This record gives sequence, C-alpha cells and structure tokens, in this order.
Amino acid sequence: MDIIESVQSVLSPPHKAGYPFILGGVVAALLGLLFWHPLAWAGVLFTLFCLYFFRDPERVLPPRADVFVAPADGRVVSIEEAVPPAELGLGDAKRMRVATFLSVLDVHVNRSPIAATVEKIAYHPGLFVNAAADKASDDNERNSLLLRLANGQQAVVVQIAGLIARRILCEVHEGQSLTAGQRFGIIRFGSRTDLYLPEGCTPLVAVGQRMIGGETVIAELPAAP
Repeated sequence: MDIIESVQSVLSPPHKAGYPFILGGVVAALLGLLFWHPLAWAGVLFTLFCLYFFRDPERVLPPRADVFVAPADGRVVSIEEAVPPAELGLGDAKRMRVATFLSVLDVHVNRSPIAATVEKIAYHPGLFVNAAADKASDDNERNSLLLRLANGQQAVVVQIAGLIARRILCEVHEGQSLTAGQRFGIIRFGSRTDLYLPEGCTPLVAVGQRMIGGETVIAELPAAP
C-alpha cells in the first residue's frame, strides 16, 4: 500500500455503526466548549479516534472468482485444522482454519471471503479473553456464518469478540447471496475473524502475515476433477 492509498484509507468515510460514537464525541466537545474545556479536548480526541476506528475504505478484489480473500484486516495468528463452531451442526470433522487478529488500529469491517449464499447464522455467547489467544475461537462470544458456494462446498466465517470488544454486528440474513468482498458486519474495538476453508483448500498465507480485508488472497478453490 503506497502513501496515497494509506491516506485515502485513513480518511475513508466511517461505517454507520460508528455514527452514535462519533456524534457522542462531537456533543461532548461542544458541551466542553461551553462548560469545561478539558471535556472539549476529550471529546475531540474521542471523535478522531472513532473516525479512525470505524473507517470503511473501498477495496479492490482480485480478478478471480476461484479464490478466498481475507474476511478482515489484521494479522494471521494461527493456521491449523480445527472443528468449526458446534452451533453450526457440521459435526466433528476438522477443517483448515485461518485466524486473523484485529487490533484497535485495524479496519474492523468484515467482508465475505468469496461469492456464496448465507446458509446459516448462529450466535454463541461467551467470554471476552484476548482475541489473539487460541482459546478465543472456542471460549469467546462469537457469531458464525455458514456459506454455501456455487459448487456446493461450504465455508465458515466466524466473528469473535475480544478483550475490549463487546459488540458483534452482523448485517446479513440467512438465504442472502453475497458477492466476494461484500461487507457483512463489523466488530467493535478489537476482535478476531476465523475462516474455515472447504476440503482441499491449501492456505496461501503465513502466520504473522498482514491481511487486507477483501484483497489479500488466503486460498484457492481446488480445480474441478
């Protein structure tokens, strides 16, 4: 990402989920100007932070329909075989999972990793431990989407709350068709996003690699026999 793209990302319009927080910061700043100047400074700083945190930049998809793109910005913290969330009813068979940790500095908008239909959405209450930890996938509050691809295969995307995050927003419904890179939700203030790949998919990323949601290619669909 060059300097111009970096500036454009920072100055991107905010996601609508951030409007109440941004408005609250503006109101605090205005009240501070009238009654107590330290409150005004706090309001300005909070508003700027929210504008940054809730930024929602446009992304350029790879010119291929047979790849999975990152469902979120962040850093890959694990690549391993794991059982998908039990609430989806997929059984105990393990699938390759790519887990991405989002710090408060990352864009928190979640995007569909591939063109698919939302077959099932399942919410599971839980804890709020550090989202970078392996146990976060099992223990933390989460919202899981089961996606049905055009070829009949299934993939899973899981929004996971973190140590600071306390609100998972999912803005799609069961039966809805999603295009690759389409926004489907957001997690507020630090989180994790897990992607469970269909059988036969080999991850093309590495632990520690930085992800750009909607752009970084995570895996390819296996060629049809």
